[in-house]
Amino acid sequence: MNNSYKPEGYLINLPENREYISSLAGLERAMLCGRILEGNAILCDASSRLHIDLYGIRGFIEREESMFCRDGETIKDIAIITRVGKPVCFKVLRIEYDHLGPYAVLSRREAQRECVSNYFADLICGDIIDARVTHLESFGAFVDIGCGVSSLLSIDCISVSRISHPQSRLSVGMNISVVIKSIDRQNGRIFVSLRELLGTWEENAEKFSAGSTVAGIIRSIESYGVFIELTPNLAGLAELRDSGCMPLVTPDLIGCRAAVYIKSIIPERMKIKLVLIDVSNERADPTQLKYFIDASSIHHIDRWTYSPNGCTKLTETVFE
Repeated sequence: MNNSYKPEGYLINLPENREYISSLAGLERAMLCGRILEGNAILCDASSRLHIDLYGIRGFIEREESMFCRDGETIKDIAIITRVGKPVCFKVLRIEYDHLGPYAVLSRREAQRECVSNYFADLICGDIIDARVTHLESFGAFVDIGCGVSSLLSIDCISVSRISHPQSRLSVGMNISVVIKSIDRQNGRIFVSLRELLGTWEENAEKFSAGSTVAGIIRSIESYGVFIELTPNLAGLAELRDSGCMPLVTPDLIGCRAAVYIKSIIPERMKIKLVLIDVSNERADPTQLKYFIDASSIHHIDRWTYSPNGCTKLTETVFE
């Protein structure tokens, strides 16, 4: 699998990229070999033309060259202006001259077209790839999976532990690894998942032991108790104390930190029973992700089984 087409921002600080974009000769070499480069978009003018920082050499991406569109899609102005201040991938189409001297005519569309043809066409479900979070919505996160081409990471695929909004787990600009969940080749869309890379129930639970008190995050409040996230792929239910009371937990505390005592861990039921010791009105920052699959050496998985052996409930993902 060709994994050379990275999300925008991966190339910008590489010495080789800087060498190409910092001289006219370098840009001409990139043009001749069809190399994909990156530069910072510093301006979108009144004609929706992006101006790219090429270390003193003028570079322009015309509106129609700003992105690759599938059949029936149109380029939206917001998609262009939101690139300002961010790295943009491109291929050099040609070098032209005017009364101010040379300038480079660039195309983001051609870089994306090559990515779709040479990279996405070879992807299959279960492939693990790099991604960068571009924006967050209540239903999920949009991620750049190569040369600025977007994919949806739905909220239920972010982690096993349920969250009310992707901002509880992710932030814009964050580099993550994802696995290809499904591919709609007819419409040219790829959907990705994250939770399969964050460990099974057993892998996460082995970090904890009954009788210890640990930190967690309040994720939901039910009539029978409070669900507390211990890791992104592991949550437990905080029961009432033996005395019949526990710290008051109100809906405004969802997403806040808590201290819990681990009463028992039951693998065959995938249950962790907790006792809520203390709550804080301090909201938790996005949890640092811990990957249980090394994406630098493992590039594909066929199946992921979350449930422990002998568990009465089977939770798994089969990639096909």
